[in-house]
Amino acid sequence: MRLAGRPGTRTLTRQPVPGGSATPGRATPGDASQASATPGNASPGGAGAGGASQGSATPGGTAPGRDRNAAGRPRNARLRDELGRPLGRGTPGGVPPSPDEPALPPASALALAQQLIDSGQPFRAHEVLEASWKAAPPAERDLWRGLAQVAVGLTHARRGNARGAVALLRRGADAISGYADACPHGINAAGIAGSAGELADGIEAGGLAAVPPGRLVIRLVG
Repeated sequence: MRLAGRPGTRTLTRQPVPGGSATPGRATPGDASQASATPGNASPGGAGAGGASQGSATPGGTAPGRDRNAAGRPRNARLRDELGRPLGRGTPGGVPPSPDEPALPPASALALAQQLIDSGQPFRAHEVLEASWKAAPPAERDLWRGLAQVAVGLTHARRGNARGAVALLRRGADAISGYADACPHGINAAGIAGSAGELADGIEAGGLAAVPPGRLVIRLVG
C-alpha cells in the first residue's frame, strides 16, 4: 500500500510481511482440525444415509435450527422411505425415523428384525439390531454387530449399491461365523453367515440384476 506524502516529502511504500499472516485472532485455513466420524455416526445409514443434516448459515450469520432428538442430539427428523433414505421436506408419504428407544429383549428384537427384513425394510431391521448390539454383553457384541451389518448389506442391495452390499454382507458374515458352534437366542449363526456369504458372491459375480428378490431375505432364527 502506498502512503502519499506532502509535496517535497518521500513516498513511503509499506512492504508486505513475508508469509502474509492473517489478521491476529482469526484462524487460517490450516488452523482448524478436522474430526473424523465414528462408526456410529454413519449408518446405511452406515454407510451413508440417515445422518443429521446441517443447514447453511443465513445472511445474518445465524445457522437455522437443526432437528434434534429428546436428548438434544442432532437428528434428522425428515420422513424416510422404506429403505431409510430421508425424503425432501414436504414430500408426501414416508415414515418417521425410528425413535431412540432402549433395546428390546433378544427374542423380541429378532422377531421384529425378521418381520422388517421379510417386508423389504432391512434398514429398519438394522436399527433394531444395532440397538441390541449396543446393549449386548461383551460376549455377544460381535454377534449382534454382525447381524446389524448383514441388515445394512441387504439395505445396500435394495438401494442398488452392489459394492456396499458385498462389503457389508461379508463383514457381517465374518463376525457371525465365530458363533457357529454355540450361538445364543436360537440364532442360526452358521446359516446366516453362509447365506450372507453366498449372496455377496452372487452379487459380485453377476451384479444385482442377477439376484432374485427372494435372495434378499435372510432367516435369523431356526
